[in-house]
Amino acid sequence: MSARLKLETDTEKLRRRNRELAVLNTIAQAMNQEVDLTRALNTALTHVADLFDLQTSWIFLVDAEGQSYLAAAQNLPPALADHPRRMAGDCTCLNDYEDGCLLKPENITCSRLENLVVGTAGLRQHASIPLTTHDGGKQGVLNVASTDWGDLSDNDLRLLYLVGDLLGIAIERGRLFSQSAELGATEERNRLAREIHDTLAQGLSGIALHLETVDALLEAGTSTERIRSIITQALKLTRANLEEARRSVLDLRAAPLEGRQLPEAMEQLIKEWASRRKIETAFDVIGSARPLPGRVEIGLYRILQEALTNVGRHALAHHLSVQLALLPEQVTLIIEDDGRGFEPEHIPKNHFGLTGMNERARLLAGNLELCSTPGEGTRIEVSIPLESRS
Repeated sequence: MSARLKLETDTEKLRRRNRELAVLNTIAQAMNQEVDLTRALNTALTHVADLFDLQTSWIFLVDAEGQSYLAAAQNLPPALADHPRRMAGDCTCLNDYEDGCLLKPENITCSRLENLVVGTAGLRQHASIPLTTHDGGKQGVLNVASTDWGDLSDNDLRLLYLVGDLLGIAIERGRLFSQSAELGATEERNRLAREIHDTLAQGLSGIALHLETVDALLEAGTSTERIRSIITQALKLTRANLEEARRSVLDLRAAPLEGRQLPEAMEQLIKEWASRRKIETAFDVIGSARPLPGRVEIGLYRILQEALTNVGRHALAHHLSVQLALLPEQVTLIIEDDGRGFEPEHIPKNHFGLTGMNERARLLAGNLELCSTPGEGTRIEVSIPLESRS
């Protein structure tokens, strides 16, 4: 008889262990599908309620300043759901957690419902599960209550402790995702600023320069044909700039590269730039043209575009040479002119062109070297590493 009882006990343990593994697997799979913190928390509460037959649950999280806030809730009784103020501020479980007394799941009398009768739905106590980071840092508290509002069993508390570990991982991942998104938004704003400077701002500067020239020629009584020629160039530049703005709105992934490889796009850019100036140009490609990562092609194209703008605006050069070296491990762009040069250490802080070129190179994990001497021209060398290909 005792052997039979032992067999039944072992069977019950096996069933309970299988249930626990199934619960943990279900919750882990559900939370692994979510990277957004809010969705991950709500997903966790939904599955915890279903799998543990719980009536209500809520999660308090601790922010970067150490302040607790209600991050998610499910099926709160009216006394709490209809009165948000009652879910703010301190309570027994949060105080115990902040004081370091809540180290494992415990059944706790809810201090937020003290002296309340109406709208509590019979809720008087809940289980509180501490949430921590992988290194023991404080994340918050998970509170749950059963359908009969009674104490949760030791087995359920132990299993909820493991669920709390899974939830802690999901919270860390969600916060890292949020930080990554914020960083990406910052980088995107910087990229947009560079795009505006490299396209619209440069185009508008060129149009303004043409119109200023027209104004000066009118005062000097220059022939109509000469003035008409400059106005025609200004109109052409205006249309090109407008088209660039439209294309940038539709796709900011460097429209000038669409359908062309980088060497071809660069050669066309240099030809168009030189056609408007009395400057001899040379473009040389070392290595076989091959597809490069899109971000590398865009960055190098924009760096060349900005360098050409600077040469045309400041250098007073007679000759410009551009060299693009395509090597297996890196790509190098060298831009050199024989203009008047300058002192690199005296570059104004608001010189956005050079700042933009440096930023683009750094974002590509590359390096930009600037060498210039007054009266001897300027040389810019940009080196961008390429990921090794097996």
